[in-house]
Amino acid sequence: MLGANAVLLIGMKTVTLFCGVILTTLTYRAYRRTRAPAMRALCLGIGFVTLGAILGGSLHQFVGMPVAQSVTVEELFTAAGFFILTYSLYMDQPAAMS
Repeated sequence: MLGANAVLLIGMKTVTLFCGVILTTLTYRAYRRTRAPAMRALCLGIGFVTLGAILGGSLHQFVGMPVAQSVTVEELFTAAGFFILTYSLYMDQPAAMS
């Protein structure tokens, strides 16, 4: 029997997956329409954050990986995703006007 905390965690991971897939799909469509490298990076960043959130919980629940290790995997993907998201904001910046 699952405890209340486990049910809440599964619910929040499901919401994260749902929203992450929608955001990744929308940014991918925008990239396909515009071919803007910044939009591609945005899509990848959101994808990494979403994948990390789902992968961390899945490794613990389904593979039996200890919580500390699965959270470390999750944080590696999250950090990489946020790095890519930050990079996407600095791509294709117009030259500063004097």
